[in-house]
Amino acid sequence: MSFGFLGIQMGFALQNANASRILQIFGANVEELSWFWIVAPLTGMIVQPIIGHYSDRTWTKLGRRRPYFLTGAILASIGLILMPQADMFIAFLPALWVGAGFLMIMDASFNIAMEPFRALVADKLPGDQTTLGFSIQTVLIGIGAVIGSWLPWAITNWFGVANTAEPGTVPPSLIISFICGAVVLIGTILITVFTTKEYSPEETAAFEEERETEVETAVKRKGFGQVLEDIAAMPTTMKQLGLVQFFSWFALFGMWVYTTPAIAHHIWKLPIDDTSSQAYQDAGDWVGIIFGFYNLVSAIYAFLLPSIAAKIGRKSTHAVSLIIGGLGLISMYFSPNKYWLIGSMFGVGIAWASILAMPYAILAGSIPLKKMGIYMGLFNFFIVLPQIINAIIGGPIVKSLYGGNPMFAIITSGVFMILAAFTLRFVKDKDDPALTA
Repeated sequence: MSFGFLGIQMGFALQNANASRILQIFGANVEELSWFWIVAPLTGMIVQPIIGHYSDRTWTKLGRRRPYFLTGAILASIGLILMPQADMFIAFLPALWVGAGFLMIMDASFNIAMEPFRALVADKLPGDQTTLGFSIQTVLIGIGAVIGSWLPWAITNWFGVANTAEPGTVPPSLIISFICGAVVLIGTILITVFTTKEYSPEETAAFEEERETEVETAVKRKGFGQVLEDIAAMPTTMKQLGLVQFFSWFALFGMWVYTTPAIAHHIWKLPIDDTSSQAYQDAGDWVGIIFGFYNLVSAIYAFLLPSIAAKIGRKSTHAVSLIIGGLGLISMYFSPNKYWLIGSMFGVGIAWASILAMPYAILAGSIPLKKMGIYMGLFNFFIVLPQIINAIIGGPIVKSLYGGNPMFAIITSGVFMILAAFTLRFVKDKDDPALTA
């Protein structure tokens, strides 16, 4: 059921670990990086509620959710293949702008695929199995992310493919890695599409009769008006989780955007404007290694989440995990060499596993099945808004307040992750198995 997420996350990991590196190769300054990344959350904010709304109302030979994540996978694969080769189009536009455009296409496509996948898990599992379901999904996400993050390093060190190129050109190792990611993405999605069945509208309606929530009082209306009414009738738990998500994803966005220049400058001692030397490419490959490590930790920790949550509750599990992640990010500043960063990423991996599973497990119990898609899509607002805000203000802050040093943006991310843990105290999780046992 969740196997396709392995491919999605492999592509997503390639993007997260290498997008800033590629954009800098094409000429982006460090303070401009967050502005190029803004296309990702903007497209997510627009795409996911629409996809969620219509996936709730779709029924085809492929089912309800599957047509959407298959379409998203095809489009994302095109973006993966073409983004690192954007310099092919310089006769029409600068490579930097073409690369940013393919980043937008790629991220919009990931958004088309991701939330229908999450809704599929919530569609098919009863409340007492959602924590386990999202945890298994997190395991597959972790495996895919490890492969995607480590792939450029492996292609260079195992197969001898060069990780350097002429200034303004992406190294062959990255181009091959992105092509491999596209192939795996399509393959894993097709496995889910052809091996997973979905409940028919009639079966879903029968299940829904057994599950009443506060959202059931919403007035029925077709089209965009229904989306507005769904927003107005948003479950209380979903609103409370919004603040937790805001701080969590503000932190993650800062980490993804600034880790490559931060490590190149802080650990490799390179000038901020060095984007083509062998040392810079080595730093970029090491970012893939440590990002892969945090995803590996995430995959392992995800196995433990259901049992931990059953003992201390989902809120406490998530809060502790976020604090560990925040301390891990802050510790990057004190790392004396690149190997110490692995320990920092251990904490990030703990937080990442929890972020991918616990908010959705808490949320699923407060949403009616027939509106699972739209609310999973609307929940994405609390993910993309902090990223948009960080994208707008992050660059000027790094340039003016942090003196151009992106490592301070990483520290800020750690502080925000700890703030996310604090805001969990205001969330009500009435469907928590630890409280109802």
